Amino acid sequence: MNITIVCVGKLKEKFWAQAVAEYAKRLGAFCRLDIREVADVDPAKAGGEEAAIRREGQAICAAVPERCHAILLAIDGKQRSSEGLAQRLDQLALQGESSIAFIIGGSCGVSPEVRARAKETLSFGSITLPHNLARVVLVEQIYRAFKISRHEPYHK
Repeated sequence: MNITIVCVGKLKEKFWAQAVAEYAKRLGAFCRLDIREVADVDPAKAGGEEAAIRREGQAICAAVPERCHAILLAIDGKQRSSEGLAQRLDQLALQGESSIAFIIGGSCGVSPEVRARAKETLSFGSITLPHNLARVVLVEQIYRAFKISRHEPYHK
């Protein structure tokens, strides 16, 4: 399975990058992981939030692989347990979806084009997470999903 994570902004702090790198390394046994960072756009320099969202949206859409099942992380998305995410990834694989992209938008949100590109949404709950932490949580949950699906120790 090919998994792409498209995210706005770079991981500036070393500890975030190390956490993502650790789970990315672990995921190497289960899938091919590609993390694509697109530049975050400063609304003050872009002419406002809408302009920043539009520019980030263009970059996000360009970074999402053409033939993939795109899942947007959104606070209003579908909440899934770790087991539920594992079941969903298994279901997608059984349906022939070998390429999945997860999208983490910018701090101002995402454009309607990004929402339209996504085939579904996923939420980590109604709390607000910093985008750096959301990326770490996402990579960890993908790893956990693979471990659950293979009935391997880690989950509990």
